[in-house]
Amino acid sequence: QVQLVESGGGLVQPGGSLSLSCAASGFTLRNYAITWFRQTPGEERKGISCITGGESRTYYVEAVKGRFTVSRDDAKNTVYLQMKNLKPEDTAVYYCATDHPEPGNCEGTRSDMNYWGKGTLVTVSS
Repeated sequence: QVQLVESGGGLVQPGGSLSLSCAASGFTLRNYAITWFRQTPGEERKGISCITGGESRTYYVEAVKGRFTVSRDDAKNTVYLQMKNLKPEDTAVYYCATDHPEPGNCEGTRSDMNYWGKGTLVTVSS
């Protein structure tokens, strides 16, 4: 059974850092892409970063580029999202998702995701 479980959310001051984890079970994560999404109340869930299977190519939206880093630990079957220089506008529920069993090339959109975690809340506030 494929499962994704996010952790690491919390309250952080502007300019601070936080690291989120997405632990996978039921499949070998290194072969598939994982996309991080975030959602604020009243808005649609938006993809912000993706890491491909295999070569671990990474992609970021402009709003987080240079501040967020996505990585993968194959031994732990876990993907991480390291966030630094956090801003109040980064406040959201963060989700990881995969379009497994599709090829892990980060071409999937939100509607292509087959498995989602339950999300973890990140609050950036002083």
